[in-house]
Amino acid sequence: MKKEIEISGKTREEAIEKAVIELGAPSASAIMYTVINEGRKGFLGFGAVDCTIKAVYQVPDAPAEETTEEVTTEATTEETTEATTEPTEPTMIAGYEEIYNMNDHTVGWIKMEGTKLDYPVMQTPNDPNYYLYRNFDRKDSKRGSIYAWGDADVNEPSDNITIFGHNMADGSMFAALNSYTHKNAWERNSLIFFDTLTEYHTYKIFAVFKTSANLGANNFPYHKFVDAADEQEFNDFVATCKALAFYDTGITPVYGDKLICLSTCEYTLDNGRLVV
Repeated sequence: MKKEIEISGKTREEAIEKAVIELGAPSASAIMYTVINEGRKGFLGFGAVDCTIKAVYQVPDAPAEETTEEVTTEATTEETTEATTEPTEPTMIAGYEEIYNMNDHTVGWIKMEGTKLDYPVMQTPNDPNYYLYRNFDRKDSKRGSIYAWGDADVNEPSDNITIFGHNMADGSMFAALNSYTHKNAWERNSLIFFDTLTEYHTYKIFAVFKTSANLGANNFPYHKFVDAADEQEFNDFVATCKALAFYDTGITPVYGDKLICLSTCEYTLDNGRLVV
């Protein structure tokens, strides 16, 4: 049985949380949703508009009762033909097409409520670190841009997409991740919104850890994990993330779940990296 609801909240996160409760879903990951109105904060208290979403929850079917009734089918010699349709290009989300037309390296948008983290995400597979020190306009910039690892497929998506950003002293880019070394930040907000140009996606933080980018015993090359060869490889990756974590979130992804790793500089280790 499918349950649907249209609901609003001051933020997308709040609207999702309300939908989960109203639909009786076990968690946010169990629902699918479409943003009807992204909403806006307004200026000086004027013009604020709530975020409105349409959420759908597929209630699991009860186990079917066994039956001993035999079912037979009658053979037929009638020839059948399979209808074919031409694949269509997915429609870009309103507003994202304009951004893509400004820079066609744009593959999505990432946001965390209550932080400055609210940026377009770039990707250049043939030159993965192109945006390390380039801004959205492709001009030299010390703060660079937020960008996805070149080997990952953002749209499929891959089992894991690593997204990089600088840890800026002014609190911009990925500096907001610093607070997530403490569990109280996770308790306040554990959701990350990473939209592609055509789909809305919500991720829940399951681990926050630090590692070194230097080769050696302290190195965990998380960014090189893109698509698992099998369930064991996926589980091993998740287990390593959780073993290195600052705290236990009680969440363990399972094979088939899709992951993202937000990566920024960390300064207590030699060539350290903080990963959420």
